[in-house]
Amino acid sequence: MLNEPSELWLLRHGQSQGNVIRDAARHSDLETLAIPDRDMDVPLSDLGREQAAAFGAWLATCTDVPDVVVSSPYLRAVQTAEIVLETAGREMKVHQDERLRERELGILDLLTSRGVEMRFPGEAQRRHRLGKFYHRPPGGESWVDVALRLRSVRDSLGREHAGRRVLLVTHEVVILMMRYLLEDLDESTVLAMGGGQLANCSLTTYRTDEDGHPHLERAGWTAPLRRASTPVTSAPERPVAPR
Repeated sequence: MLNEPSELWLLRHGQSQGNVIRDAARHSDLETLAIPDRDMDVPLSDLGREQAAAFGAWLATCTDVPDVVVSSPYLRAVQTAEIVLETAGREMKVHQDERLRERELGILDLLTSRGVEMRFPGEAQRRHRLGKFYHRPPGGESWVDVALRLRSVRDSLGREHAGRRVLLVTHEVVILMMRYLLEDLDESTVLAMGGGQLANCSLTTYRTDEDGHPHLERAGWTAPLRRASTPVTSAPERPVAPR
C-alpha cells in the first residue's frame, strides 16, 4: 500500500463574521477593526453557514466521499466541517489538528493596511523589502513558517491515513502552502495564487497515482455553491494587515 492518502481534499471554510467586518471597513480610514473574539473563536456568518450547507448537499450526492475529516481547530473551520457532514447525512468525527490553523500575524493582528503603516512603519518597510513569503511579523509567522508545519502534517497523513480519502477543512494560506508542497511550486507561483482569490468553501483536490505522486484534479472549485445559487465570496479570511 502506498504511504499516502489515495485522495486529499482541501476545503476552505465558509465566510466568517470577520470577513464581513473586514469588507465593511475596506474603504474606511480605520487603523484597527473591532472584532471582540479571538481569531480562533470567530464564527461563520449566516452566508458562511449557507455555503457549508451547499457543499454538504453536493457531498450527499457523491458516491466517493471522505473516509477521514480533519479540521483546523478554529471555530469557523470546525463549524464548516460539522455543517458539511450534517447536511450530507454523514455521521463522522471531525478530528482537529492545530497544525492546520490560520497563519499567525503577531503584533499586526487586527490592523488594517493603514494601521500597520501608522503604528509600525519600520515593520511595514521590512515587510515591503522581504515580501510576504518570508516576512515574519513579531510574534507571528511567515508563509514559509506555515509550510514547515504542513510538512509535518503531510508526514502524519501518510502514516495514519494511507490509502484513504482525507478531507482537510482549513484556511487560505494553509491550502496555498499545501499546494506549494504537493506541486513543488516556487515563491512567485504560490504568491500569484493568493491575495484573497481562494473562495470560501472552495475545494482543491489531489489524487495519488500508483507511484505515490499527488496529481491536482480541482483547484478552488465552487460548483456546489453555484449549483445551489449560493453566493460565492473570495475575500481574504482575516480582517488584518495585507498578506
